[in-house]
Amino acid sequence: MNAPQTMIPQANPGAGYLAQKAEIDAAVQRALGSGWYILGKEGEAFEREFAAWLGTARAVGCANGTDALALILRGMGIGEGCTVATVSHTAVATVAAIEMAGATPLLLDIDPDSYTMDAEELASVLEDPPPGLPPVRAAIAVHLYGQACELDPMLEACAAAEVALIEDCAQCHGATLHGRKLGTFGAAAAFSLYPTKNLGALGDGGVLATDDEALAERIAAIRQYGWRERYVSSLVGVNSRLDEVQAAILRVKLTALDAGNARRRAIAAAYDAALQGGPLAPPERRADAEHVFHQYVLRSRHRSDLMARLRAEGVGTGIHYPVPVHLQSAYRDRVALGPAGCAETARAAEEVFSLPMYPELTDAQVEHVCAALRRLGE
Repeated sequence: MNAPQTMIPQANPGAGYLAQKAEIDAAVQRALGSGWYILGKEGEAFEREFAAWLGTARAVGCANGTDALALILRGMGIGEGCTVATVSHTAVATVAAIEMAGATPLLLDIDPDSYTMDAEELASVLEDPPPGLPPVRAAIAVHLYGQACELDPMLEACAAAEVALIEDCAQCHGATLHGRKLGTFGAAAAFSLYPTKNLGALGDGGVLATDDEALAERIAAIRQYGWRERYVSSLVGVNSRLDEVQAAILRVKLTALDAGNARRRAIAAAYDAALQGGPLAPPERRADAEHVFHQYVLRSRHRSDLMARLRAEGVGTGIHYPVPVHLQSAYRDRVALGPAGCAETARAAEEVFSLPMYPELTDAQVEHVCAALRRLGE
């Protein structure tokens, strides 16, 4: 079959802009007309509104999601001489943030059904840390693809070891566990606001959240050179600021986030139904958790063939992520691995692929994807 003239893209951040164009344009004009473009009223309002929506005492905007993680670590005093445990099946940003803070990453394996950190391996390394590493001071739990890690045993293991649990919420804006939003369980949480995220800016942006007022104040200072008084650094800091234009845009987009997540779940349900009886299983859902489907991820040992068949039918796909962090040339043979050796991570990287997923997909586009999925079983 020849490819159609129009391909349904796997992601389409431009559609998110067009869906709220009038409101976003007005917000941008308001920010531009204010004459104040860094750390002003728009940013302050977004921080308040995001914290209220999430259910935390504080939110602090910053330049991007990678910085949000690094700022949390810096604010906690976790850097040189400390190890931070996380996963290899993640955007490289998670591991980059650990090294930006000066800490040593320890990469653990995943549960093959949810693609999130193996809670048993985390408990094992906290009880019996690998030799030759600095003490483990934190674990970063990555809530991948839009749903929760197995948080309960992870929190228990971290508490027993007196290790901070930090949530990487770059892909789970609005997802819940036990009826409570992710980002409210750990000591602090980091959110990417990259344009393709469930809550995405029209440029780079990040925000972190915590109930620890003192930690929030330290991080707010660190993000701007350690200033508590202008031009006077009371802490060693960096430059990581969310600009006023992006903050104004995010305030608009936050108002549509819950509805957008509901639309993602509806699209996922349609895909689930289309896959019934075919060669592919729908993504696993964790019990007592609400998924927000940042990605709708399938898995097959025949990935290349299936992706090619979908592409021929006008359905774009993506791979999140094709090469685990520990196998990338910048990290291979340099970062420490847990006792499982990231074996499940390596297998997943060879098999996972993602279908189109964003709220602006039309009903006709969703049905087109579903029809293509049904034909995979023929």
